[in-house]
Amino acid sequence: MYRLAGWAGVVLASLCLPLVACATDADHHWAWKKPQRPAVPTLSGPTPSNPIDAFIRAKWEAVGLTPAPRASREQLIRRVTYDLTGLPPTPEEIDAFVNDRSPDAWAKVVDRLLASPHYGERWGRHWLDLARYADTNGYEFDEPRPDAWRYRDYVIRSFNSDKPFDRFILEQIAGDEAFPTDPEALIATGFHLLGPDMTDSSDQAQRRYNTLSDMTDTTALVFLGLTLTCARCHDHKFEPLSQLDYFRFMAFFTPAAFRRDLSVATAEEVQQFQRQQEIYQDLTKTLRAAIDAIEEPHRQRIYEAKLAKLPADAQAAYRTPREKRTGGQLELIAETERQVQVSEAEIAKALSPAEKSRIDELKDQLKAFDAKKPAPLPTAMGLKEGSPQPPKTYLLERGELANKRDEVEPGFPAILLPGHQPTPATITPLPTSTGRRWALAQWIASPDNPLTARVIVNRLWQHHFGRGIVATPNDFGLRGATPTHPELLDWLACELIEQKWSLKALHRLMLLSETYQQSTIVTAEARERDPGNTLFSRMSRRRLEAEAVRDALLAISGQLNRKMGGPGVVLPANARAAGGARAIAATPDAREYTRRSIYLFSRRNLRDNFLQAFDFPDTNLSCPQRERSTTAPQALALLNSPEAVTAAQRLANRLQQEAKTRKEQIVLAYRLTLGRSPTAQEKDRVAAFLQDSPWSEFCRALFSLNEFLYLD
Repeated sequence: MYRLAGWAGVVLASLCLPLVACATDADHHWAWKKPQRPAVPTLSGPTPSNPIDAFIRAKWEAVGLTPAPRASREQLIRRVTYDLTGLPPTPEEIDAFVNDRSPDAWAKVVDRLLASPHYGERWGRHWLDLARYADTNGYEFDEPRPDAWRYRDYVIRSFNSDKPFDRFILEQIAGDEAFPTDPEALIATGFHLLGPDMTDSSDQAQRRYNTLSDMTDTTALVFLGLTLTCARCHDHKFEPLSQLDYFRFMAFFTPAAFRRDLSVATAEEVQQFQRQQEIYQDLTKTLRAAIDAIEEPHRQRIYEAKLAKLPADAQAAYRTPREKRTGGQLELIAETERQVQVSEAEIAKALSPAEKSRIDELKDQLKAFDAKKPAPLPTAMGLKEGSPQPPKTYLLERGELANKRDEVEPGFPAILLPGHQPTPATITPLPTSTGRRWALAQWIASPDNPLTARVIVNRLWQHHFGRGIVATPNDFGLRGATPTHPELLDWLACELIEQKWSLKALHRLMLLSETYQQSTIVTAEARERDPGNTLFSRMSRRRLEAEAVRDALLAISGQLNRKMGGPGVVLPANARAAGGARAIAATPDAREYTRRSIYLFSRRNLRDNFLQAFDFPDTNLSCPQRERSTTAPQALALLNSPEAVTAAQRLANRLQQEAKTRKEQIVLAYRLTLGRSPTAQEKDRVAAFLQDSPWSEFCRALFSLNEFLYLD
């Protein structure tokens, strides 16, 4: 080995030391080991009834901390209502809790909110952040995805029904393989196709590879908390994840066909459609046959001309019967299918004047039967497999599609397997598929997987307490943050599995803890011994997310349309052309404009101005944790945006209608906006302000208060 002199040697040594340490410590990293339920700590004083409090207080005892005082009842119900529903509590809900002195008053509030349909809207939004959900494709043209909303509604329904999280995993990764007759499971596989897609790419093979890479990366991040994406071009620099691991993981997805027209109709809908279709087909048989007789020769001629331009092996693939095509032939067809598609415009151009005239005449006659034509069956984005011979997967040098090296079989990351050796997955083909994704889904959803349960309980903790036990929620690897309470994390992971993967059971456990019910008061000792609140010695003050701010303005002002589900709502301001994308039609019914923000049509190249001001995430990537900035545009949005101005005017009208006297109106304004009654000094100041200013200006002032924007 050559000796390097001077600074070069020092720099190289400094770079190599961390890598050597990683290689040494990798086998013993806490996240690779299956969680074992630890004993609940024994404290010097009385043991809390909630195990969470015992784990948290054990850390306090070690450093001499005492908890912050309990939050007021008004603060608690405002905090938990936003946490679980993303909406403010009503004055009636506040009064009911404040005046309920029964021992289970708090538990009743938590149970009521967990049963609310708005719970699914709130927590479904957190999942959509992880799943990089949007209603358009992104890139230059950013075309709409007409059926993407079905996945959004599936997520909301799943959270509301408390679908076991292991089932939630199975459906999204391999719903089409495991539950092929369940429309919900088919919709769930849309998870894999939610990333950006360059539909106009001239290289369809590269487009497919980009999608496979996105599926691989996102599955590892969201379910396992692994930054596997860094191993695509080379072995991971900091984690024990090799390039071989990456492409073995990708091999689980290689057989999948990407569908934008996956039928998700129920059996009853299919039967009804077939009956109506038979009637329509019978009535129009002669007309359709006449049209086909004219168009088909042109269609076939154009198709053959396009096919002849393809390489010989691709032509052979198309001429092979579908059921006999090999995996390689299926891959060739996927890469070239756009090149042989024949459009209606091409057929119309090929028609002679006489043929065109006759076609127009026949189509006019066909329109007379439109009333008999059945409505199209519902479709969704999703995955489907149909060949027992999947395309081959190769390790790609530098991650480039043209640089194929050794063929690889499906397999899990070696570091997570017994003995830490690459072991091919034992895969049993299913009747309609290879069973690859089903094998992957079962491994991820297994209680024996060391990461899955830890990752999801950490996400729940993060959203309730403002910070995860692991502060890097998408990275549980060697370079991720060390858990502040590893025993508590493992206890919660084991509890989730014991509770049959019920997320609501874990919500309830966390919310009923005394740790959650602390105030945000920072004592002198906490400032000294827990300055970053890593020991959770108080509740962290948190700013509302973008959607919660907008939804609160609508709810407080009496505008909120609580209708659930359906296609995304296109606001007029968001319908314009932008970023190369064409304008899209605004939703015609203005009543839809005041629906919850989760139902707004989400464009990748044109984010809603109001939501963007409050850190709405980039939908091109999985977002495990939103930014919480404090910027001038936020203050301006709460003063001057159409959302704030309209809400202030509507709230002013509501106060006049629902309260009789000025004093009552002032009190109601505070209770609706801040969840509490005003102090005597505040009442006097507001009364003086209203002598010279309209009510709407007072309402705008309330919206600009930190107390409105933050949760104590």
